[in-house]
Amino acid sequence: MGRTIGFGIIGCGTIAPWHADSVAKIDGAQLVAVSDVVEEAAQKMGQKYQADWYTDYQQMLAREDVDVLCILTPSGMRKEIVLKAAEAGKHVVVEKPIEVTLERIDQMIEACEKAGVKLAVIFQNRFLPAARKVKEAMEKGKLGKPILGDAYIKWHRTQQYYDSGGWRGTWRYDGGGALMNQSVHTIDLLLWIMGPVESISAKIATLAHKIEVEDLAVATLRFANGALGVIEGSTAISPGFSSRLEIHGENGSVILKGEQVVAWQFKDGEQIPLPFPPEKEASGGQADPTNFSTEGHYLQLKDMVDAVKTGREPLVNGREGRKAVELIQAIYQSAKTGKEVSLPL
Repeated sequence: MGRTIGFGIIGCGTIAPWHADSVAKIDGAQLVAVSDVVEEAAQKMGQKYQADWYTDYQQMLAREDVDVLCILTPSGMRKEIVLKAAEAGKHVVVEKPIEVTLERIDQMIEACEKAGVKLAVIFQNRFLPAARKVKEAMEKGKLGKPILGDAYIKWHRTQQYYDSGGWRGTWRYDGGGALMNQSVHTIDLLLWIMGPVESISAKIATLAHKIEVEDLAVATLRFANGALGVIEGSTAISPGFSSRLEIHGENGSVILKGEQVVAWQFKDGEQIPLPFPPEKEASGGQADPTNFSTEGHYLQLKDMVDAVKTGREPLVNGREGRKAVELIQAIYQSAKTGKEVSLPL
């Protein structure tokens, strides 16, 4: 079994309970400390999970019983924390997106590699049965030659949602809008399953909110394997619909809706009971940012514990987490210049 891996949480906001509840379920892991600049938030979470609490996260860096730090601060505030954590020899898990610019992300990756610590990025949907089923079909060649890969994220967020945190809907701290904060999960799955993108052409707009970033984006893609694709991402669609990932190859098609496979059709006639898995579909956060299960976070943090204990890389490391941000940055660049953008940037 080995020793217990101690976790610390930096940032006790909306997503923190998903991390705390997940750690509590993992054998050989324990939440030992939390911190937040808002004293009330830190104290409340510390008391709820029987963990020590701080208003200065640097007090956690000195603790020998903290092995892994979950960094849940606004996206544009993570680099400095990761650099200090790496220097202190702590492994780190950061929420998506990893950071807001490629330059900042590369500094984080380099610091962790130099310090010999693990860096994982939360893309919990990769760990769920439905997404893994689609990935497996692509890897086994069931779809044949890839033809088309589409990601549709037609979600809804209220103006109150954006107003609830001074960082939401800003370039500096959120890194972008509907693409960078909400659609990034489905974009990550698209890249994970279809492979890298060669070029992109896009338009973005802000049509339903008073924010400085986009609440609507449309992009057309050419993948390195020759397939084409589309990304539609929004927080301006009322009332909000489950995200859809549609993957088509010369030998068949699969469609992922939220956390379920809803279409599975192949020339070889193979069938699976649909929807897969059959349990009630989780909302996936299309209208309520908190309406999704902890299963993905649990599986991903469990993977991190195993990576720390065995010395291997986490399944979604910093370089994997960088890919979706690079694609989104290319979309912003294309929208700004009105030109097609080639990748890598």
